Amino acid sequence: MPVKLIQPTPSAYNYPLLIKHLLHTPKMYAQDQEITYQGKLRYSYRTLFERIGRLANTLAGFGVESGQTVAMMDWDSHRYLECFFAVPMMGAILQTVNVRLSAEQILFTLNHAGAEVVLVNREFFPILAAIAERLTTVRKFILITDEGAPKDVPVSLAGEYEALLAAASPDFDFPDFDENAQATTFYTTGTTGDPKGVFFSHRQLVMHTLALAAAMGGSAGQGRFHREDVYMPITPMFHVHAWGFPYLATMMGVKQVYPGKYMPDTLLRLISEEKVTYSHCVPTIMHMLLTSPHSVEVDFSRWKVVIGGSALPQALALAGMKRGIDIFTGYGMSETCPVLTLAHLTLDDLQDTPEAQAVLRSKTGRPMPLVDLRIVDPEMRDVAHDGQTTGEVVVRTPWLTQGYLKAPEAAENLWDGGYLHTADIGNIDPRGYLKITDRIKDVIKTAGEWTSSLQLEDVVAKHEAVHEVAVIGMPDPKWGERPVALVVLKPDFEGQVTEHAIRNFSAHLIETTGISRHGVLLQIVFVKALSKTSVGKINKRAMREERAG
Repeated sequence: MPVKLIQPTPSAYNYPLLIKHLLHTPKMYAQDQEITYQGKLRYSYRTLFERIGRLANTLAGFGVESGQTVAMMDWDSHRYLECFFAVPMMGAILQTVNVRLSAEQILFTLNHAGAEVVLVNREFFPILAAIAERLTTVRKFILITDEGAPKDVPVSLAGEYEALLAAASPDFDFPDFDENAQATTFYTTGTTGDPKGVFFSHRQLVMHTLALAAAMGGSAGQGRFHREDVYMPITPMFHVHAWGFPYLATMMGVKQVYPGKYMPDTLLRLISEEKVTYSHCVPTIMHMLLTSPHSVEVDFSRWKVVIGGSALPQALALAGMKRGIDIFTGYGMSETCPVLTLAHLTLDDLQDTPEAQAVLRSKTGRPMPLVDLRIVDPEMRDVAHDGQTTGEVVVRTPWLTQGYLKAPEAAENLWDGGYLHTADIGNIDPRGYLKITDRIKDVIKTAGEWTSSLQLEDVVAKHEAVHEVAVIGMPDPKWGERPVALVVLKPDFEGQVTEHAIRNFSAHLIETTGISRHGVLLQIVFVKALSKTSVGKINKRAMREERAG
C-alpha cells in the first residue's frame, strides 16, 4: 500500500532542526539565569545570546562563510559554549580540537579538517609553535587568554577574543538552511594510524539533545536533569560535545559552571561554592575527587554524576554513594554523539541495599528513547536477553555518525547490516539493562582515553632483551584499565634485565612517540610463553582471563 505523504501548506514555516532553535526556550524564561567561568567571571543568558551574535559577526568579518571550518583550542569555558552555538548557527563547522593529542596529531587534524580560523588559548602556544609552519589551510588565529597578552607569540594574531567581541555587533541574522548540514567535527584517536574525523549534522545534535532531555526527565527520581539543576561538565568540551550536555543545559536554561582546566581543588571548590548538582566524568576523575584531602569539606549530597568513558567499578560506585553522590553509568562512543544508554534505577531499586544498587548503577544501562540497540551474533542474529549470552552491540538511532570525514574506507564495516557496529561485546538482562563485558579490538581505555595495545607492543619490542610481547588491558580501581605488557625475554637476557628497566625504557619512548600519555602506566610482567590460538595467533582474551584468575 503506498504511503501517503503530507504536503506542507505553502505559507507554513518549514521548521528545520537547527542548533539555533535550542535557544528559543531559554530566551523566553531564562534571560537572567547565570553562567560562570571558574566562579570568577559571571554573566547572564541575555549576555550569552549577545556574545553568540558578536562572535558570529567577528568570524563573518574574517571571511568565515557557510561550510568553512573554525577550530577551537581551549579548556572548558564560556567561550567554548559560545562557539558551540555561534559557529554552526552561522552555517560554518566547529572543529573541537583534542588538545591532549600530540602536536603531530593536532597538526594532522587541523589540516585534514581544513580549518581556516583557529581560536587558541595561549596555553597551547607551544603546540602552535611546533606546527604553525606546516598548517596548510589556516589563515587567521584568534587569541584566547585569561592572563593578558603573551610575550612570545608563534603566529600572527588577528586579534584577542574579548576585544574582538567587544567591537562587534550583537545582532546577527542566523539563517535557515538544510538541517542535514554538517555542524561539528572532532577526531578520535582509534587504535592505529591517523586520527579519524567524526562529524555530526544540526539534525543529529538537536535529536540527541531532545532524546537526552526525554531520558533524563523520564526517570522517576534518580539521575534526573531538570530546570533547577546547576550543571558543570567534567569531561572535555572537545570530546563529543562534552557528551552533549552543554546543549541540553542551555536548552533547559539552567545555571552553568565552566571550570577551565581540570584541577581537583578547583573542581571541589566550584561544586561547593556554586552548589553544582549535575556533572559527568570518567571514573578516574571521580576517584581523584573522592580521594582528595579537600573532599572531606565538600557536601556531595545534591550531586548527580553520569560516569562514562570506561567502566564504573562497583567499588567506586559504592564509595560515591557513601558520600551521598547519585552516581550512575552512561554509555556511548565518539561515533554515537555519544549517549545511547543510561543506568537509571526504579523507585523499587532505590529501596535495595547500596551493594545491590551498585550492581545496577555500574551496568551500562537502558537505551534512551529512539535508540534501537541490539546484541547480535556474527550473523546479525539477536542473542537471548538473559544477562549471560554475549554478542556485539549494534545500534541505530537518528544521531549516529554516517562515517568518517574524508575517509570512507575507514567506515567500510561500520554500518554492516544497516546498524552501526560498536565493536563492544556485552549482554542484556531481562530488565533491559546492557552490560559491556569486552571489546572486539584490544584497544585499552585508561582514564577515558584510548591507548593502542599495538603501539605499546611496538615500543616494548624495541628493547633488545624482548623476544615476544603482548599488551592487554587489565582492570584498575583508579584508571579504569591499565596496560599490562606480558614479555617473553630472549634466553641470553633471562635474569640479566629487570621489569623495571624495560618499563623505564618504554616510558621514555611513549613520551616521544605521540602515544596517549596514559601509556606510561604500562606494567611489565615476565612470562615464559604467550597464549596462542591453534593457528598460532596471540590469544589476548585467554591472557586476560589468566591474569584475572
